[in-house]
Amino acid sequence: MSSLLDQTALTDIAERLVAAARAAGADAADAVTVRSVSLSVEVRDGAVEESERAEGNDIGLRAFIGRKQAVVSTNDLALSGIAALAERAVAMARAAPEDRFAGLADPTLLVRDIPDLDLVDPDIPAVETLEARARAAETAGLAVKGVSKSGGASASAGIGGMVLVTSTGFSGAYLGSRHGISMMAIAGDGTAMERDYDFSSALHASDLDAAETVGRKAGERAAERLNPRKVTTKRVPVIFDPRVAGSLIGHLASAINGSAIARKTSFLKDKLGSQLFGRGIRIVDDPLRPRGLRSRPFDGEGVAGRKLSIVNDGVLITWLLDCATARELNLATTGHAQRGVSSTPSPGPTNLHLEPGTMTPEALIADVTDGFYVTDLIGMGVSTVTGDYSRGAAGFWIENGKRTYPVSEVTIAGHLSDIFRTLTPANDLTFRYGTNAPTSRVEGLTVAGH
Repeated sequence: MSSLLDQTALTDIAERLVAAARAAGADAADAVTVRSVSLSVEVRDGAVEESERAEGNDIGLRAFIGRKQAVVSTNDLALSGIAALAERAVAMARAAPEDRFAGLADPTLLVRDIPDLDLVDPDIPAVETLEARARAAETAGLAVKGVSKSGGASASAGIGGMVLVTSTGFSGAYLGSRHGISMMAIAGDGTAMERDYDFSSALHASDLDAAETVGRKAGERAAERLNPRKVTTKRVPVIFDPRVAGSLIGHLASAINGSAIARKTSFLKDKLGSQLFGRGIRIVDDPLRPRGLRSRPFDGEGVAGRKLSIVNDGVLITWLLDCATARELNLATTGHAQRGVSSTPSPGPTNLHLEPGTMTPEALIADVTDGFYVTDLIGMGVSTVTGDYSRGAAGFWIENGKRTYPVSEVTIAGHLSDIFRTLTPANDLTFRYGTNAPTSRVEGLTVAGH
């Protein structure tokens, strides 16, 4: 295990690649090496259906000739191929079109002291342990009254991380682990079957929900969905359960991505500094949260991470930027560069969350005489170019402030501007996903039934 945590050899390869690129004529260069090790087990009806282990190291080199750039990648770690890889990258960069916004990060922005974010659980469990977790989740789900079948349960674990070296002298590395448990339960029989799921994901195994809890919740959710009713089309308040409420914040992140803003392909392209949400709403991106699912000490260009308010008191105060989009927009990078070994950096969120409000979920729906509580969303009918929002949904109808009967096969539709403007969060925020939000209420969406 200690060899998996030791990134010395990968750092050495990255440093050699950058030096070789400079020797081949590159004006600047950076290299990324990525390590990943994963193990997963899936069971169904108590038997192992699949057991898989994957392990790999990948390398990417980006070379610059002036403002021209090219990226090459490989999974061949042989030191004998470094010079040839660097020469190919430099030759490709010479032939590439000019990109006046391309370039490495300003050295003054690079992380100096890499913080300890407690990202690594060094113990990858044995296959037998993962099998036991998956079986425990499935057994608990099948024990729920009304559950007739298992859709499968799984458990997984892994370690992954990256090394970044630049020709400006930066060298940094980090690793993160990941553990997961999931279960899909099927309730009912024949044409009246319903399915639902639950999962838990964490960097440290000790932070996972118990396998039995995951399975039981999956079973209970599936059983609750039995005998759904149809509803007539109407405009009503819509309440988003925490497991789907984060998607609304995810749409915001896509719309304020620096690439979309630079291309002018976002409906929010002219809204920086505008009141998008109600007073008191705050949305935060925090790459430095200890044990966060998307935490990292520096971004894909080596820029130091920092906690950032994206929306403060309802006002949009920043885009998500990497160095290239920041230059194009005449702004400063926000340290949100993401990258793989075969692509140039591009901006994206880290640990994103909507801060909680003051009302309980029960108080949030107490005055709703007719409304829809969403627990599941289907499809991708959301355009961040126009702001139009339309998604298939399932959940429960609200009558006189209470969740009542299950509803399925409906569509909820509106516009993201109206969704953001009328959004009210409850006080039940928990950090379970990469993007998190408490139970959230939105006014006047169209629920399209029969």
